[in-house]
Amino acid sequence: MKNTRLGIELRAVARPFRTGVALALAATVATAVSGFGCAGRPKGSTPTAAGGKGKGAYIALVDLRGGAPEADAKNMLGMGPKTPSHYIHFRYRMQKLKEDADVKGVFVEFGGFGGFAKAQEVGEDLAALKAKGIPVHCYSNDWGNANYLAAAQACSKIVVSPAGEVSTIGIAGQVVYLHKFLVDTIGLSIDFLQVGKFKGAEEPLTRDGPTPEARQSLEGYLSDTRTLWLDAVSAGRPKVAKDAFEDGPYAPNRAKELGLVDAVGYADDTLDALKTETSATRAVPVFGPKEKASDEEVGDLFKVLAGGEGKRSPVVVLRATGSIAMAGQGNGVLGGDGGITDKGLGAAIAKLDGDDAVKAVVLRIDSPGGSALASDLLWHKLMKLRKKKPLIVSVGGMAASGGYYLASTGDTIFAESGSLVGSIGVVGGKIGFGPALERWGIHSETFPAKIGDEKAKIRAAAESPLVAWDDATKERILQSMTAIYDLFLSRLEEGRKKPRSAIEPHAEGRIFSGREGKNRGLVDELGGLGAALAKAREAAKLPADAPAEVYEEAPKLLEALGAGGDENDETKDDVSLAISALDDAAISKKLDALPAPFAALVRGTMPLARERVVLTLPFAVEVR
Repeated sequence: MKNTRLGIELRAVARPFRTGVALALAATVATAVSGFGCAGRPKGSTPTAAGGKGKGAYIALVDLRGGAPEADAKNMLGMGPKTPSHYIHFRYRMQKLKEDADVKGVFVEFGGFGGFAKAQEVGEDLAALKAKGIPVHCYSNDWGNANYLAAAQACSKIVVSPAGEVSTIGIAGQVVYLHKFLVDTIGLSIDFLQVGKFKGAEEPLTRDGPTPEARQSLEGYLSDTRTLWLDAVSAGRPKVAKDAFEDGPYAPNRAKELGLVDAVGYADDTLDALKTETSATRAVPVFGPKEKASDEEVGDLFKVLAGGEGKRSPVVVLRATGSIAMAGQGNGVLGGDGGITDKGLGAAIAKLDGDDAVKAVVLRIDSPGGSALASDLLWHKLMKLRKKKPLIVSVGGMAASGGYYLASTGDTIFAESGSLVGSIGVVGGKIGFGPALERWGIHSETFPAKIGDEKAKIRAAAESPLVAWDDATKERILQSMTAIYDLFLSRLEEGRKKPRSAIEPHAEGRIFSGREGKNRGLVDELGGLGAALAKAREAAKLPADAPAEVYEEAPKLLEALGAGGDENDETKDDVSLAISALDDAAISKKLDALPAPFAALVRGTMPLARERVVLTLPFAVEVR
């Protein structure tokens, strides 16, 4: 909810509370504000800023141990931290540092990154400081493939902890195949179909290894990503033998001998050395949990609680992060664990569509896809928005399958070379528990209303998790999926303004890096959020420094508890809305305990719990 700037200005647009909610919260403002602390993170050794107040030369402290996610985690009130730690805020802070003559150096403590595209963007933002002659010294306990990519681009000096490690070990992907376990061991029935020979989303459930097409698609993406990574780290550390970047892990001193790092030491000593080098006497946190919010920013927080909006900027960044679903998996605007929903993101699109003060929209996408229905409904709303004002798409980590469905609405699509795009295909099916229950002596029997007709019996139970599909049912469902695939291609034809013949060779479920996506016409320009914002201003015929702001929804505490639900939603009453919201929150918390690739896979396929057909990424891809 902070008053920040991107270009000139980057402000949160608060969605007003429903009638009565602001009054209900007024009595608990103190409690609400106290709950705005950052989500818990592992404590590291970053030194506390010395002499944070005052004027004159200083070292800027940048804490990236928590990465720079697309959206901040929410607390129990549905509110983000008082001081945001998402990527857009990071970009704003780095731009402000470029304008500050008192900044004599930057000290960055790195943690992990969720992917190469984000590492590229962070590296580019930090490299812009180094290009201005500001020394950027970077420290980590563990340098891995992704955070080292950012450091190689940006850091004047790279330091590793004496007990740490440099884990640049090369790139590989792993897919876990569960068919034998699910069918032979547990006894489930698996019915999944796909449209697109490269799609392969169901293969971990239906096979014990990949098809040649699925192998080709994944290996092509990984090979191109490896080339991009090697080229980037080699350019940043040209004195290091290229083979060394993939031959880790290295002990600290060995990494220094090879030139992968410049020094072995501790965070506080590294900061002290930078102070001595630059003659700066103080260090000020500018990004991370110790960053201080100004009185103006705290004032904006109270405006949000009161339901006020303030004046809109002409350019708005609208985030769409996570898997795509119809409803029940979050507000769909901030994304994160909540994902993208037709209900949430659709409402935001409609608001921006009808706001004449907004002259251009940048849709920031990081999504593996999900519901085919929700993807198409959102596509329609975005295309209506595009007819009224420029719509520029910025791809974060990925815009895959349903995520690319949404991306196709952009007048121009920007992606980093390390982003993942494509996966244009359809998958659908179900897992049946009937055979497994039979092993435990639990028998189910289907009684069709059309007595004596075996075909009718099987077809009427097609949605049941207790029975498998017969061939006739599979054929009917495949026809439905083929129709969705055809609709997908038609939407891309219209959105991309390209003939189907130019799209089909790159479809059928294949995935590509952003660079290869540009070569194939799936992406228009390589670049991050900054490039997308510049294009939005240009397309709207605005000055290069025109204000931009992030669309944020105000927290909907009472809505989450079942009060004041969507009056247009006739599918659920208030009680079931509350139960759904709480159930999804509980599921999300349990997923957080799983290894990241498994959690990503489950989140990507969660729409299957509500729908039969999805547009989702074939694999839980997490490149580190």
